[in-house]
Amino acid sequence: MAIETPAEAAPATPEHVTGWRRLPVIHQLRTSVGLQRGMLVAGLVLTVVFVLAAVFAPLLAPYGWAQLRADGELFGAHLSPGGDHLLGTTVAGYDVLSRVIWGARTALYTIIIGVVLSFVVGVILGLVSGYFGGWLDRVLVVVADAIYAFPSLLLAILAAIVISGGQSSMWGGVMATAISITVVFIPQYFRVVRAEVVRVKSEAFVESARVVGSGHVRIMVRHVLRNATRTLPLIITLNACEAVLTLAGLGFLGFGIEPTAAGDWGYDLHKALADVTSGIWWTAIPPGVAIVLTALGVTLVGESLNDLADPRLRTRRRAAVVAGEVGTTTAVPGGVLAAGPEGVAGVDALEGPPPEAVPEPHDSQQPTAPEEGR
Repeated sequence: MAIETPAEAAPATPEHVTGWRRLPVIHQLRTSVGLQRGMLVAGLVLTVVFVLAAVFAPLLAPYGWAQLRADGELFGAHLSPGGDHLLGTTVAGYDVLSRVIWGARTALYTIIIGVVLSFVVGVILGLVSGYFGGWLDRVLVVVADAIYAFPSLLLAILAAIVISGGQSSMWGGVMATAISITVVFIPQYFRVVRAEVVRVKSEAFVESARVVGSGHVRIMVRHVLRNATRTLPLIITLNACEAVLTLAGLGFLGFGIEPTAAGDWGYDLHKALADVTSGIWWTAIPPGVAIVLTALGVTLVGESLNDLADPRLRTRRRAAVVAGEVGTTTAVPGGVLAAGPEGVAGVDALEGPPPEAVPEPHDSQQPTAPEEGR
């Protein structure tokens, strides 16, 4: 009786990708190469720093956003960076570093509320409009085109005046910005989802779902929506960037959050205009750099995800992997192809698998060529 050896017990199976490597950002990071990977890594680093600063603001900020004294002593106005105030103090005596860190939390609140509201409403309207069509589709398209013409900053100013008379509390300023972002960017989600739904609903698998008796809600959610949201990550990141800029614009124009209510980068920039002309730079540069880096990080993540959604990247990824296995190759017209460190096997991998060999017919079946002269 033959004893099965461990090598013969189970044939070799291809290696499967583990679950955590299939996560959206991790998967794009693994499949990116060259400039796309650099942009994605830089954007992720800036975004993660922004999120961590917002979440752990009570632990990272040395003082409160409106704190004016410590140990019974006032901080003082326009203190230069150093000592107990690493980035100095403002004209009102607030610690600049603390204001910058607490401002990240206010910006994060605005991003979450504005993007979530616009995403949910826009996706639902686009799904219903594209799936059912008819007069409802025509009305929603006209309304979306009309709303899309309004500038987000103007709507934010109007919302701030209506909500709290222009000088807002923290949640008043956040809600004013979030409402303006929601109203302006719903048409973007609506347009993208509607176009994809119109394309997907005519596919064969949707018709098959109708034939087997699936209801409209099940078809829209399980079959149509899952195939109509591929381009939404880019829109989400762009909307997040717009939310930060709109909040900063409100504060800079004087319609933002009061300094005693929360940290606001735009308000700090507005108050630092007079300081810059006097040579006091440390009250304007930190909040300005925070706005630029946050917007840049979120935008880089969105642009990188959009580039990685291009199917041609997979071809570049495969070519890069194969080139890494082969090493440096040199092809000169009229010359030879020099194999890399992997030798001939590497050249074979670069050229692709060889064609399957066609079995030659048996000698007895081969026709004999007529002899010359017969």
